[in-house]
Amino acid sequence: MTRSDLVEELAARFSQLTHRDAEFAVKAILDAINDALVRGHRIEIRGFGSFSINRRPPRMGRNPRSGESVAIPEKRVPHFKPGKALREAVDQRTAELQAKTKI
Repeated sequence: MTRSDLVEELAARFSQLTHRDAEFAVKAILDAINDALVRGHRIEIRGFGSFSINRRPPRMGRNPRSGESVAIPEKRVPHFKPGKALREAVDQRTAELQAKTKI
């Protein structure tokens, strides 16, 4: 699902929202998540999951072409951990779809 698919789904589910309003709502939510992660905060959405920042320490890598060692600096990367309800829903729906295709 892409961002535009999400906007379409939101506009379809809530008929009182115009396409522009749905687009603004999706943008506002994603911007809020982005800003919180940039500040180093953890975001938890009950029943869905949590977003946090993981630190990757600096390390020595290797250039695959030349074989020379390259210093790779420290990085902070976003991490998503799905909630229990999401994991169970995905597992159940996947099992149902597999059962339908086997019949």
